[in-house]
Amino acid sequence: MDDEGLLVEGIPDGARLVLVTPSHQYPLGMAMSLRRRLALLAWAEEHGAAIVEDDYDSEFRLGGRPLEPLQMLDDAGRVIYVGTFSKTMLPTLRLGFVVVPGSIRRAVMAARFVADWHSPLPTQRALANFIRDGGFARHVRRMRGLYRERHDRITTILARRFADELRVIPAATGVHLAALATRRSAGRIDEVIAHAASLGVGVQATAGFAVDHEPRPGILFGYGGIETDRIEEAMERLRTSFDVR
Repeated sequence: MDDEGLLVEGIPDGARLVLVTPSHQYPLGMAMSLRRRLALLAWAEEHGAAIVEDDYDSEFRLGGRPLEPLQMLDDAGRVIYVGTFSKTMLPTLRLGFVVVPGSIRRAVMAARFVADWHSPLPTQRALANFIRDGGFARHVRRMRGLYRERHDRITTILARRFADELRVIPAATGVHLAALATRRSAGRIDEVIAHAASLGVGVQATAGFAVDHEPRPGILFGYGGIETDRIEEAMERLRTSFDVR
């Protein structure tokens, strides 16, 4: 990864499938640049590979021009586009969707049938009516404003109270953001997070997402489930955890 997202030249030899979150990389949060998206599509065509585009929260674009999905740029039928209503609505709906190239549509439908036939039809019908009647669009607009307020509040506090400890990775989408540690190791960040947990504040370590390279110490902030008026108190408790010796 770098500031433009996935390093295409770093994809292992022999890979035939790549899973990406180009609109809002998880967990670091940057968007994949257009140049890098085109390079990834070219790589897939050259290697006869497929790309799974997990567009899990792009409905909550907090600012700037909406980004075109990889699937919209794909002329060769290499992208499998996956979306979900778990972020926009409720995880308990257990509903998502997939847009697949025509060449594998029948195979995907057969695999779905083998897995569990289909999602509950009444739930699908209710959600379809909610979308058609405009309720879904109104809900997303309302939540987008709420998440923007929470995002801005957290980033403002990080700039004011944590500038000596954390560097925020800019993100314009979704319900989480990441900040990398500027002077502490992954082990020390784990200690900070553990102390914060004892004070009732839950955050995640970015180092926990490393697979086969040196972890990048930092903190992942999720703001989908916290009330806006509680953010200030939570961040002050986290600041206290940094100051514990």
